[in-house]
Amino acid sequence: MLKYPFMSAEPPRLPLRFVRHGATAANLAGLRCGGDLDIPLTDLGREQAVMAARRVAHLNPPVGLIVTSDLLRTRETAALIAELLPDTPVIVEPAFAERRLGEWNLRPIQETQPWFEARCTPPGGESDAEFIDRIARALRNIKSQLALRPLLVGSKGVARVMGELIGMRERLELENGVVTEFDFDARPCLNTTWSAL
Repeated sequence: MLKYPFMSAEPPRLPLRFVRHGATAANLAGLRCGGDLDIPLTDLGREQAVMAARRVAHLNPPVGLIVTSDLLRTRETAALIAELLPDTPVIVEPAFAERRLGEWNLRPIQETQPWFEARCTPPGGESDAEFIDRIARALRNIKSQLALRPLLVGSKGVARVMGELIGMRERLELENGVVTEFDFDARPCLNTTWSAL
């Protein structure tokens, strides 16, 4: 078959880029910080967000849309990234907030980790299944915008769920300010209780 130089054999990749917000005081103290606890970045967290912004500014192809949850820590991180991408619109999507942890908020991560791994529901919080379904629904909405090269600014739990939805075998544990990407467009996603992503 004759190949023409202007024709691409493969469609372009459309990954969803992701940045975990900069550190909060709870993060630095090793404490749980759910989506029902709205706290700001620390000075270190702002530095991490600026470093992430510099990495994001050099992505090729460039980011065309920034999506953030409504939590203060993610909005602050997104705003610092947007300073280096001044023509890039920022959308606030509350459905991308971290899991609500109720009485587990501000408890040591080491103490509560076995409960997370056993998929227990925190008193006054959100079950793991509810959290996964919420994130999956939000991702389903953003998949139609992958051609805009979106960047999602979120939390560690959101990244964990995204990893599970694309079938990652190991539990994803992103550090604050880390930039990564998820291939929702190219990889089949696992089914949730409500639908396939």
